[in-house]
Amino acid sequence: MARPTVRILTRYLLRQHLAPFGFALGALTAFLLIQQIARQLGNLVGKGLPGTVIADVFVLSLPFIVATTLPMAVLVAVLYAFTRLAADHEITAMKASGVSVGQLLGPVIAGAAVVGALAFFWNDQVLPRANHSLRLLLVDIQRKKPSFYLKEQVINEVVPGRFFLRAARIDAVNNALADVTLYDLEDVDRRRIISAAVGHMAYTPDGRDLFLTLFDGNTRQVNRTDPTQFNRTFFRTNRIRVEGVGNKLQRTETDPYRSDREMGVCEMRQVVRDAHAEFAQANEEGHLAVENDLRRLAGIVPLAAVSAPPPDSRPIGLYCRLLHLLPSLGPRAAGAQTPTRSRAPPTRPLPPLVTPGATESAAVHLQAAEDRAARFEIEIQKKYALSVACLVFALLGIPIAIRFPRGGIGLVIGVSLVVFTIYYVGLIGGEELGNRRVVSPFFAMWTANVLFSGVGLVGLALARRPGQSISGGDWADLRASLLGWLPWGQR
Repeated sequence: MARPTVRILTRYLLRQHLAPFGFALGALTAFLLIQQIARQLGNLVGKGLPGTVIADVFVLSLPFIVATTLPMAVLVAVLYAFTRLAADHEITAMKASGVSVGQLLGPVIAGAAVVGALAFFWNDQVLPRANHSLRLLLVDIQRKKPSFYLKEQVINEVVPGRFFLRAARIDAVNNALADVTLYDLEDVDRRRIISAAVGHMAYTPDGRDLFLTLFDGNTRQVNRTDPTQFNRTFFRTNRIRVEGVGNKLQRTETDPYRSDREMGVCEMRQVVRDAHAEFAQANEEGHLAVENDLRRLAGIVPLAAVSAPPPDSRPIGLYCRLLHLLPSLGPRAAGAQTPTRSRAPPTRPLPPLVTPGATESAAVHLQAAEDRAARFEIEIQKKYALSVACLVFALLGIPIAIRFPRGGIGLVIGVSLVVFTIYYVGLIGGEELGNRRVVSPFFAMWTANVLFSGVGLVGLALARRPGQSISGGDWADLRASLLGWLPWGQR
């Protein structure tokens, strides 16, 4: 009879977390998305972009927001569920029935592990592709010209520095113009001023060029090389094509470049391996330059330069090997071979000493290789750390909720904000220190997880003590726990 009871309790605990988890994930994602819209919408609507393009920008921003809010939602769900269970004395009843805190912890940690696995897949597969598409779209929008809007009674710059238009009245519905004057400065040798009583505008099918059809007007032209020449031509109909004024967005189809935010773990591991190979090659070249200079001074034939080994494209680690098998079962790439030194032919004239320049160049290459390896290694560790943060937050939230059950929704929001702030400030600060190579990539990204895990384990140990009360605890108790060791906190 024990096993069905455990299964019922497990299902009950998980059900208590589903609703607050879904609500927290949706609310936090919507809040951050609204912030993103408020920050970028003003820069997008002024370019005459279609509504679908503006929507694409915010849809492609969602994966990054979800990657941030997933661990947050886990903490909110755990705090809310266990606060309610403790406040309703359900945890007390469970302990009285022989259910320990460890048994309550198991289903929650298992659920958080599932969410963490989904978060890792999201961060490794969905987020890099979305970041790449978003970067291409934003670059295309920046390259796009401002909207082609004409204003009445104003000299409008149609083509910058080359073509200007003024109209007394503009009918935007029918694309009709009245009392039109055009200033054509495209030809450096002549200047044209075209006037017409009425006109009509139309775009080419691709939206790039503008057709102007003018009626009942004249063209005045002055030759700049000979100011005495002046031509005036009258016309009934004059059709003019102005190129490159449309505001059609040109989308980039392919772009091989990808930053660290646009790569998965396996791609970044390949970059790190190549950086380490480049580091070893630069180090070898520096030592070889010094050794050859010593050989020349001693009258010994110098050694030839070591050729760079072929790149090794084999997947690194079990996860990457399994991922590599999914798209195809093709042959594996050949591994890199160890380079060997060969003696230079004795007939070649000996070059002068090269130690200063070669060692300086090798030092620059070493620095660049180390910086690149550290930057990508930090991004790899960040993907793992954010995924494990789901487990850490679950481990941290349970003892806090059990100890302070009467804190209510205020406790959930307050503790969540404090934990989120400390965690993400630590993550950003660690990333900055790691990029400067002050600390190792692992230490930079995992310090916050280790600290919060320690706090959670200590809290669980206190909650599992015999006789530990789980029925009290409100904001006054929380204040006393945090500030009671201070003289002014004991009041």
